[in-house]
Amino acid sequence: MPTRQKTLMYGGAFLTSIASFVIICAVLGTQGWMDSEVSFSGGNSTTTVSLKYGLFQVTCAQVINSGLQISDSTFPVAGALSSNGTKGINTAIIVLLVLILLSSLLSSGFTCTNTVSNPYQTFLGPIGVYTWSAISGILTLLVMILFPVNVEGNGMSVELAIECISLPLRHIGSEHRYDYSYWILLLSIIFNIATIIIIYFYDHARYSKKKEQERPIENASKDVILF
Repeated sequence: MPTRQKTLMYGGAFLTSIASFVIICAVLGTQGWMDSEVSFSGGNSTTTVSLKYGLFQVTCAQVINSGLQISDSTFPVAGALSSNGTKGINTAIIVLLVLILLSSLLSSGFTCTNTVSNPYQTFLGPIGVYTWSAISGILTLLVMILFPVNVEGNGMSVELAIECISLPLRHIGSEHRYDYSYWILLLSIIFNIATIIIIYFYDHARYSKKKEQERPIENASKDVILF
C-alpha cells in the first residue's frame, strides 16, 4: 500500500490532471475562440462584419454604413474556409486537442493508479506522469501558436466574413480579440506544469529519504572494518 505522503501528493497531481482534462473538454465544446470585426468596401458603402467563432461554428452579423444591421447568421467553420492552408491548420488544431485530451486522461489515470497502489512497472510511476503531462503541455502550447497563425497569417477571419456577406467586396481592415476559449488553454498548461512539479517534489523527497536511511548502514560497515 502507498504511504500517506504518496497518497496526498499523487492525489493532488490527480486533481491537477483532471482539471487539465476538463479544460480541454471545455475548449472543444465552446466556440468563444475569437471575436473579429472585418471591414469591407464596395461602391459607396462600407460593410463591417462582426464574427464570433471557434473551431467548428461561426456566428456573424453585418453593419452597413455604420447604421443598418443585418440579423445574425450561423454556419459551420469547415464549410466556410476556402483555402487549403486554413482548413489544414484548423483540422490540425482539432486533432491536437483530441491528442491533448487523451494524454491528459492518461496522466490522470497514472496519478490515480499511484494514489491507491504501488505499481511495479517503471512507466506507470513518475516517468509515465512526466511523459503524458509534458506531451499535453507541449501540444497545448503548439495549439496556442497555430491558432493565431491561422487567424493573422492565413486570414481566417476574412474568409469567414466573405462567406457571411456573399458579395465581392474589397477587404480594408480587421480587428481581432482572442476570447476565453483560447485563453483558458494557458490554465491547461499551468495545470500540467503543476502536475509535474508535484510528482517531482515527491520523487525527490523519497529519494533523499532513501539516501538518509542508507547512510547509517554505510557508516556501520566502515566501523566494522575498522575494528
